[in-house]
Amino acid sequence: MGKIVVVCNLTLDGVMQAPGRPDEDTRGGFEYGGWAVPYSHDAMGRVMGDPGAEPAALLLGRRTYEDFADFWPKQEDNPYTEALNRQQKYVVSNTLAEPLPWANSTVVKAADIPALEEAQNLIILGSGALISSIQGQIDEYKLLIHPLVLGTGKRLFDPAARQDLELTDSVTTTTGVIIATCRPAR
Repeated sequence: MGKIVVVCNLTLDGVMQAPGRPDEDTRGGFEYGGWAVPYSHDAMGRVMGDPGAEPAALLLGRRTYEDFADFWPKQEDNPYTEALNRQQKYVVSNTLAEPLPWANSTVVKAADIPALEEAQNLIILGSGALISSIQGQIDEYKLLIHPLVLGTGKRLFDPAARQDLELTDSVTTTTGVIIATCRPAR
């Protein structure tokens, strides 16, 4: 049996919206897109290059998939592009249809997630709505907590929904990002 792991960039106040680019997600008038970039090289390198990480497919929400599919295949000089292009991607969507434009991408329904997890490990990147909808199924969070407070933006966790987590590991990067690995307290 596999596990579902969320890998997410967060500010100290829990914002996950648009860490990568200014135009990534401007919903709600969000003006701070690209906030993680100054901190990312060391932080993402440690998470993505973890030699102990087990093979996994990506599990993405529709919006994140569309953003990634429009961006990553075009990044020829980026070390992550080839790996992301080769990696199996499952896209949870009620509106997308096959064939999807990005190699190794398959549309699935939320009801398919338990069977996918049974067969392999799944990593969720971004995909806030997906994370919220399957919060009880998530086995682990790798939270890249940046030394920054934005005060506004979409947050990873719903403030009205309590979830107790156990810290299982933490590392501080050279740019001040804390990589906290947590699992739901059982």
